Amino acid sequence: MQITTVRSDADVQGILALQQKNLRRNVPLAVQVDQGFVTVEHDPAVLARMNQAAPSVIAKDGNSVVGYALTMLPEFGSEVPELLPLFDLITKLTYDGKPLPEYAWYVMGQVCVADGYRGQKLFDRMFQHHREVYGDRFQLLITDISANNTRSLRAHSRVGFEPIHEFYDPAIGETWVVVAWDFRKE
Repeated sequence: MQITTVRSDADVQGILALQQKNLRRNVPLAVQVDQGFVTVEHDPAVLARMNQAAPSVIAKDGNSVVGYALTMLPEFGSEVPELLPLFDLITKLTYDGKPLPEYAWYVMGQVCVADGYRGQKLFDRMFQHHREVYGDRFQLLITDISANNTRSLRAHSRVGFEPIHEFYDPAIGETWVVVAWDFRKE
């Protein structure tokens, strides 16, 4: 298993294919509870531009993308409508006594590991690669996770993310937990 960054259009297509298999609407409820799910379906053109600006971290088995952790710079916040509430909220939150916008930060646009590859620490290895690639440019990696996605909440906590805020999104009737990973902390 190789952990690397997106290097080709084929890698972007691999992300999109894996995303489709794991979208909440395509995953049975029992599997959602046990294995997790993803909620946002990225536009292929936007995803390609995101990866040109800052390549996402991927796990590959041969030529197949079997995991991804999307790098989303703040300038892409307006291009993924489902994430607008998160980007708006980031401008209003504080971390460690300072407003979040005073930090160098980016957003984890989504993370997913393919069925059959879970439980092999790919999630942890992809996040460590994020820290290696982006830790010198950014202080914080921020994302939000559905409060219903308990597997994802546990996994993010395991690698170092801390909850900093919770909010309810009435548009979809769901509670979200905003988490941040401070790259400056060991």
